[in-house]
Amino acid sequence: MEGPGREGAVHTEETERYDRTIAAWRTAAEQGDAAAAVRCLAPDVEVISPLTARFRFHGPGQVGDMLAAAYEVLTDIRFHTAVGEGATRALFFHARAGGEEVEEAQLLRLDADGLIHELTLFGRPLPALTTVLRDLGPRLLRRQGRPGLARVVALATRPLAALTGSGDRRIVPLGDPSRARRPGR
Repeated sequence: MEGPGREGAVHTEETERYDRTIAAWRTAAEQGDAAAAVRCLAPDVEVISPLTARFRFHGPGQVGDMLAAAYEVLTDIRFHTAVGEGATRALFFHARAGGEEVEEAQLLRLDADGLIHELTLFGRPLPALTTVLRDLGPRLLRRQGRPGLARVVALATRPLAALTGSGDRRIVPLGDPSRARRPGR
């Protein structure tokens, strides 16, 4: 069929394909199911991490290992916002990493088959991110069969997580604008 009717049908099919992938992705994350999440990924998937600009994760194997480790670290994932249309979407969730509340934003780009081919992650606040770094890196390295390097990374990241966590609890609150002194007081 040609004409406006066919164009609308194609758009609807593509949109439904994208929507199904996004729904499956969200369910997999909320259930901590890395295998189900991997089924949402394109063969050429690339993940851009908020924790380093030194490397990216490529392909379902590397991304699957990263997700499995991430789902051990991030618990109680609860998506709260989804925006975008077509092949570009953004999802936002709250979770816990150790004792820290974390919020993550995910920019997802889907391919013509409706699979995720690019995933860029963003997170906040800093103490939660350093907790994720401290806990995720060693888990991922152990999954890769590098237990010695996992120990080194654990030792190297522990002080950073402790420093940012302590600073956030003790020093950062001193800058709270509601605590600011008013002139003449």
